[in-house]
Amino acid sequence: MDHVVNQTILFLCLVVAGLGVLVALPRKGVNPPVLGAMVVAVALGVLVAVLGFGAAEHETLPPPFFYVFALISIGSALRVISHPKPVYSALYFILTILASSALFLIMQAEFMAFALIIIYAGAILITYLFVIMLATQAPTEGDLGDLSEYDAYSREPMIAACCGVLILVLVSFMLARALPNLSPNVATISETSLTDLPKKVVRELSDRGVFRGLEKPEVADLAADASLADSRLLTLTVADTERFADSLKFPRVAELFTGEADASEADRIIAALSGAEPGANVTLRLPDSLEVTNAEGVGFDLIAAHPMALELAGVILLMAMIGAVVLARKQIELSEDEKAHQARTLEQDVINTGGAA
Repeated sequence: MDHVVNQTILFLCLVVAGLGVLVALPRKGVNPPVLGAMVVAVALGVLVAVLGFGAAEHETLPPPFFYVFALISIGSALRVISHPKPVYSALYFILTILASSALFLIMQAEFMAFALIIIYAGAILITYLFVIMLATQAPTEGDLGDLSEYDAYSREPMIAACCGVLILVLVSFMLARALPNLSPNVATISETSLTDLPKKVVRELSDRGVFRGLEKPEVADLAADASLADSRLLTLTVADTERFADSLKFPRVAELFTGEADASEADRIIAALSGAEPGANVTLRLPDSLEVTNAEGVGFDLIAAHPMALELAGVILLMAMIGAVVLARKQIELSEDEKAHQARTLEQDVINTGGAA
């Protein structure tokens, strides 16, 4: 990490950003949130500039969208903890989740991106909003008098800011010192292969027009072919010679049968395949684009190895919704006259019940 950014500069920027967060947090008395946001912006701007120069020097500069979504995520996260209205804080948190999901997409972690949106923005945040909107009354524009003190002001801004800066410093220290000493993880994330996705193989080849003149294989046969993922070769049977010869005129189909052969060798292979009799076997190589994606691998791991975790997640979300309904129940305040009336009514009911008995 030293070749990208100096650790002293990194820690100083984090401390200055923490001071800006401390100033931006809502508190009683003097409360300059704009000044705090400007301090955070300056600290992060210096840090991003230093990181950018260091990455450009070593030709590891990330794409421009990384900076765009990173700034959106940091800015919306600052508003989550500094906005005095909890409903707006929850909405800013949704914006933070969306920006973070975009960063995961840049890193080709599709499952994490959509899991963030579905679980946090689609389930947990909706539960929070459900509780907030039912348990509190929305104040008028610019009026914070109806908000509770714990919603309108930070309880311990100094402690919160110090804890946040300490966590960031420790994580940065770990990235700088611990990661280079870790041994590389050579284990595969998922053992899912193309034999576990036979319908995907058939669909990809059908979209290319491979099965014109060839017999379409059974899904069960592809699933039983253990060497399909290793050799990436598939043997098919010719059903119609003319249609098969016509399909070889398309480069998307011909390249699967010729592979990496040169022009003359490719023409010879295509000519030999065009004269194949019905019932003859031909071998093609699966296209390079046909691979198990990250989301498919994670999905197979969750279903095959951790099915109970999915069931428990559903139960937890259900209990969260039930808890939201219970917490959102409002207490009805009765006046002294109404309490006396209710007491006399209950007393009369007891007398009537006792008399009847």
